Parts: sequence; structure tokens; C-alpha cells
Amino acid sequence: MNIFEKKKEKEEKIKKSISKIKHLVAVGSGKGGVGKSTVAVNLAISLAKKGFKVGLADVDIYGPSIPTLFNIENQEIIGKEIDEKFYFEPIEKFGVKLISIGFFVEKPSALIWRGVMASNAITQLLSETLWGELDYLIFDMPPGTGDIQITIAKEFYLNAILFVSTPQELAVADVRRAINMFQNKDVNVEILGLVENMAYFTPKELPNNKYYIFGKEGTKKLAKELNLELLEQIPITEDISLTNDSGNPISLDNDSLEAQHFMSLATKINNKLK
Repeated sequence: MNIFEKKKEKEEKIKKSISKIKHLVAVGSGKGGVGKSTVAVNLAISLAKKGFKVGLADVDIYGPSIPTLFNIENQEIIGKEIDEKFYFEPIEKFGVKLISIGFFVEKPSALIWRGVMASNAITQLLSETLWGELDYLIFDMPPGTGDIQITIAKEFYLNAILFVSTPQELAVADVRRAINMFQNKDVNVEILGLVENMAYFTPKELPNNKYYIFGKEGTKKLAKELNLELLEQIPITEDISLTNDSGNPISLDNDSLEAQHFMSLATKINNKLK
């Protein structure tokens, strides 16, 4: 099989794997540590709570967070053979189908891979997962503007992306660069808007108080600068941190203010992609 036949076979394999998925949406950021995975996880759960069929793909290959955020780090992936080819069964929890490179790597181990190797691994993982029929497949993207972002955008026919940032200029500057990449004519993916995470701190005992510990409305200013919608401003709270660590994301708590923010985000994303 020559190089052109291999490329065609790869393209057909990818198309088949996503053929029953309506919307492929990425959650990205040019900066690590802004809570991108927290937003991706709670968005996915909120969409599932609204009755949609949802998958979540952890494509942050060097820092996979999904196994920890769902408390399934030791979960074993089950394989299935179809027409003499091997496929992965995604793990399902909280109504969301999940796949992550973290399921295949021991917890303390580091993946010391070059960009092309990492992209090939992600392509294989996603195209060999039995997603079935989905309304949404959410991609939890790595930070930066590298090979994996290009692979997801181009090879998996990404429909849209939303960006997560914290208010401080250090994060905003990196997000601005990442947005520029996806607006480039060679990538050209629809940008749904921005989410400002850790927008302010609110103590549980003083729910009306807001403390802008990371600066004030930096993401809002970026949205205005780039003529994009600021979709949601999500506070930093003790409960978000605790639920992340416990593997029971905050969006499961229907009565929490934080869950209402994520449900609002899910509603806005769905309205944009109808």
C-alpha cells in the first residue's frame, strides 16, 4: 500500500468513526492552568442533563485530566473486534461517553513523545473508539497551537470551538494567539465565544461578595476586542475544587450556583449550533 492509499484509508476510517456524530466541538485555550478541562467536563455533563447524547474526548495527551475528574483512573478499557478490526468501547459515566490516553498510561508515567507521534496516537485513539450516535462530541484540547490542534481541526472536521481564559493578561495573551490560529484561513473553525473561568472568588458564606483575585474582566475585554461573545463568567469557588478532586463534577449538583453557570453555557452552545 503506497502513501496515498494509506492516507485515503486513514481519512475513510476517521469519517466512519464520526459519521453518526452531529456536532464536534472543542474546548480550547492557549494557556494551561485556566480550568479548560473543568469547563469541558461540566459542559459535557450539562449537555447530557439536557437530554443530549454526549461524548467527551480527552486529547490533552501530555496532561490528561478526564480520568481524575471522573474518578475512573483505574478503569479498564474494553476492546471489541468488528470485521477483524479492533475498537475501543468508551467508558460511560454521568451520561457521558469518555475516552482518554490517560486510560492507557500508568498514573505516574510521562509520555515523552514528539508532536507527530502524539498526533498519530490521538488519531488512532479517536478513530478506533465506538462512539455510536452522539449529538455532541466534546474535545478537551491541550494548551498551545501545535500538531494536535491542527489534527483535530482538519482531520476530524471540527465544527466549532470555544475558548477558556482566566482574567489576567498573561492568560488572555495566550488565548488571543490561539484564537488567531483557529481564525486563520488554513484552519478556519467557527469560534463560538469565550468563557471567563475563575472570573472572581465568591466565599460560600458570602455568596453576594465578589473578589477579583486574578484581575477583572480581562476575557470580557478580549471578547470585545475580537468581536466575540463572552458566553459565561464562572467564579472560582471551594466547591468546584473539591468536586474536581472527588470525581463528582459540580454540574451534578443542580442547586449550586456553579452548576447553573454551566447549564447556561450548555444552553447557549446548543442554541448556537441548532
